[in-house]
Amino acid sequence: MTKEIARNVVEAIARLHTTVYQEIYIHFALIKKDVDDNKFVDCAVAANAEYIVTNDSHFNVLKEIDWPKVLVLTIKEFAAQIEKG
Repeated sequence: MTKEIARNVVEAIARLHTTVYQEIYIHFALIKKDVDDNKFVDCAVAANAEYIVTNDSHFNVLKEIDWPKVLVLTIKEFAAQIEKG
């Protein structure tokens, strides 16, 4: 994916009426192998998200953490949940 395509995707998501800006107040630093991923975890916690959908294996460390509890689903697992309704 080129930077231009990525920027266009982010801008399209930002324009959706369902997109909400979430302020992050606490930085948990739960992912050590790729610290750049922590911004997504912190945002999920701040937003009280039900889960994070990713195929990035760095997020698997969240399965071993009791608090803050952040459920991680792969894209395949998420698609299966959508099919269930």
